[in-house]
Formats: sequence, C-alpha cells, structure tokens
Amino acid sequence: MSPYELAVGLRYTRARKGSGRNTFISFISLMSMAGIALGVAALIVVLSVMNGFQQELRNRILAVASHIEIQGMPQLADWPQVAAVAKQHPRVIGAAPYVLGQAMLVASDVNRGALIRGIDPSLEDSVADIGRHMRQGSLADLVPGSFGIVLGGELARGLGVMPGDSVVVITPQGTITPAGTLPRVKSFKVAGIFEVGMFEFDSGLALVNIEDAKKLYRLDGVSGVRLKLDDLYAAPMVARELWQKLPVSADIRDWTRSHANFFRAVQIEKRVMFIILTLIVAVAAFNIVSAQVMVVTDKQADIAILRTLGASPLSIMAIFIVQGALIGIIGTAIGVLGGILLALNISTVVPFLERLFNTQFLDKSIYYISDLPSDLQRADVITIAGIALGLALIATIYPAWKAARVNPADALRYE
Repeated sequence: MSPYELAVGLRYTRARKGSGRNTFISFISLMSMAGIALGVAALIVVLSVMNGFQQELRNRILAVASHIEIQGMPQLADWPQVAAVAKQHPRVIGAAPYVLGQAMLVASDVNRGALIRGIDPSLEDSVADIGRHMRQGSLADLVPGSFGIVLGGELARGLGVMPGDSVVVITPQGTITPAGTLPRVKSFKVAGIFEVGMFEFDSGLALVNIEDAKKLYRLDGVSGVRLKLDDLYAAPMVARELWQKLPVSADIRDWTRSHANFFRAVQIEKRVMFIILTLIVAVAAFNIVSAQVMVVTDKQADIAILRTLGASPLSIMAIFIVQGALIGIIGTAIGVLGGILLALNISTVVPFLERLFNTQFLDKSIYYISDLPSDLQRADVITIAGIALGLALIATIYPAWKAARVNPADALRYE
C-alpha cells in the first residue's frame, strides 16, 4: 500500500461541506463506528463482571467449604491416619476433621432448618477462612463441653438471637423410649455470628465444637477430613492421586465437583452473553458494508479517473479497505477505552445507579452476592478487540472488490 492510497482512503472518510449525499454517507459511517464501540464496550464490561462474579463466588464458597473433602462411609474412624497420609502430598497444606449433620434450630416460637458442622477450632483456620468472616465472637469460643454454637448472620436474624442467647437443636436421629421414638434435643448457647456474604451459608449453616457434635449425633468417629491445597485449581488432580493412596474406603470430592453447578452455570452464561453481544458488533459491521457500497456508487467517477491515471484494481481495493478499516479501528479503540474505564469503576457506577433509581440490582438471596464485582482480564480485551477489527475488515472486502471492478469507460460515459 502506497501513501496515495492511504491519503485517498482517509479523505473519503470525511464528507465535503455542502454535499448532502456525502454527509449522509458519513452519518452511516459514524453510526457504524458507534455500534462497534458500543458492542466492544458492552462485551468488555459483561465479561469482566462475569469473571468477577465467578471469582467472588469461588472465594466465598471456599471461605466456608474446602478444596477437598474426604468423606467416610458413613464414618471415618481413624481420621488422624487419613490426615497424615493426605499431608504427605506436596500440594496439601492443611487438614482438619469435621462432623456434619442436619438439625432444626428453635428459638422462642421461631424454627429454622440448618446444617450443623462440628469443627476443631484450632485446625479450622488451616482449611477455611471462615474465621476472617466472624462478625461477633470467635471460633475459639467453641470450647468442648460448653455446647456453644456459631450461627450464620441470616440464620441468627431469622431466629432473632444474639451472642449469649440460647437455641434448641433438634436432630432427626431419634432416641428410643418406652413411649416411642423421640427426637434428640439439646440446648446450645450462641457463641458468635459469621457472615461470608452467601445466602446459602449465612442462612443455613451453624458451627459447633467437634466433640459436642459427636455427642449430639452419638458418633464414635468423624464424618470426614477437609483439606486445603496450595493451588485450588490442582484439586481434581490431587483428589485422584489421594484416592489411590488412602488406606480406608472413602468418598473424595473436590470443590469443582461439590459446587460444579454454580461454576458451570456462570461459564455457560458467559459464553452465551459473549455470542449475543458479538452480534452487536456484527450488525455494526453490516452497516459498514452498506456505507461502503454507497461510497463506491458515489465515487465511481473518481475511481474511473484513478484507473485511467494508472491505478491498479488492487490500489482501488486498498483505498476502500483503508476507509472501512478506519471506521473499525476508531470504533474499536473507543469501545476498548470506554469498556476498560467502566469495568475498572463498576463498583462505583453501580451503587450510583442504585441510588439514582432507588433500587437494588442484585438480591443476595437470589444471586448469592449483593455487590457487582469486576475482574478485567487482558486476554478478554485482546480477543474482543481482535474480533471487532476482524469483522470490520471482513465487511470492507465486498465493497472494495466492487470498487475494483468499476469499468472506467462506463463510469465516465455520462460525465
């Protein structure tokens, strides 16, 4: 491409004053540019929010859950041996036993169903981050024999209790008496309240000391052992390797299996939104085709003169490719800049819009989180910009090819 082709192509992108037809063509080009910018910006923001939502969801789940769970069938009798074998793996950095059971919690006239998890407070921080999410009290207050209980924030509010109050725990395992089978009932004292920001855990999980849980459910062993890894993405591989080494029969589940539905749903939504929003860029590219065809029709005399002066068909194609590519480059650049700025400031923009319209976009009881996170990734920006530029360049091929096929004699016959 020589300088004159670039100069002519750039000149054709601007309308001459007083030329209504050229002004209309430039208006279509401007709308095409705006459409590309809007599509690119929307793609960047949506993918950043999807990435942020996925990361936030994963962090909040793993604050309460664990990377790998080794579950007994039904109990794990010799859990120290299992933990010792698991810790021999170089990826495992923490192990802690747990007891898990269902129960009904009653306070005054209110009752709520919940999962009771028995934990060892001295080991819990090595496998989960729930201690960092304590709003009142501490996990250290769960002393064996004190029958203290730590409740999720939503669960505590639903029961109407605070630290120091008592709740009655009713387990489904019954006690056989001469009068029949009666549910097992035990009073616990609220020792603390945690809140991780996920409705599933905040409204349905309660923690007690593992020794108290074993007495409550009358267990000789534990339900299983929870593990923490130095790399959470290595969990599937580590789980497969541990399954071959464990000396007991157990079910090993990593976090990608335990909560697969959450992350699969987010990934599917991300792909679908990417396809839908890419269509916006495609529609803008079709506008480039229509604008370029009109330019070729309007500039037939100019094309004929250039051909008679020695311009080759490839030079004519290059002129109109420059014009169409410029629309795509400017539109993509504006979209990338706007999308990056919006994605980086989404935590400020969304609260402003919520205050402006007096509404809440995310209900944490439905979407698990109440804030809109954003995780801008360079790979997404590069991919989106490449697709937008590619569509814009493809859209210029047909009009440029049509311009190259203009017959100078036919074009100048009536001039």
